[in-house]
Amino acid sequence: MFDFGSPNAFLSHEAIPAIEKRTGVKFEYIPILLGGIFKATNNKSPAETLAGVKNKPEFHALETERFVKRFGVKPYTWNPFFPVNTLNLMRAAVAAQLEGVFEKYVEAAFHHMWVEPKKMDDPAVAAKALSDSGLDAAKLLARAQEPEVKARLIENTQFAVARGAFGSPTFFVGNEMFFGKEQLREVEEMVSGG
Repeated sequence: MFDFGSPNAFLSHEAIPAIEKRTGVKFEYIPILLGGIFKATNNKSPAETLAGVKNKPEFHALETERFVKRFGVKPYTWNPFFPVNTLNLMRAAVAAQLEGVFEKYVEAAFHHMWVEPKKMDDPAVAAKALSDSGLDAAKLLARAQEPEVKARLIENTQFAVARGAFGSPTFFVGNEMFFGKEQLREVEEMVSGG
């Protein structure tokens, strides 16, 4: 369960292909709205919770460096427009599922958030970025406004909260929940029978 606004979801996304290859297990991506999860669970983003806390942001940066090395992934580029309102991006992810271009869309949206960061909550910027990635941005962004698509994102988000999620990324192996990129090792151990 993921939102493009989470750099940890991006790093997890970068690590997942190798885990899938090693384990033979396929991850199922479920788009959720992180803002909706925060509201429903009274949670706050790390940007808020780490502000002004001595040593904790530095530890998180160190942990991210360790993750990048451990999983052999490229680090993200901080998005200078953070926090980005991902509502339309996440709705368009649902639209991309319905259009059969979900994997391509996920790659493109993560790329334009954390590899070559852009202001992806600006409709014109998002449309150009997605078009440049070979997607029919106009169609996806139009479908993102359809009641069925909006309802599906709300349902996904409510389902995530009902299962215990409070942030992004959240992983489930059966009924076992794991939160954050740091727990991908445990996810891999569990699916490997460890």
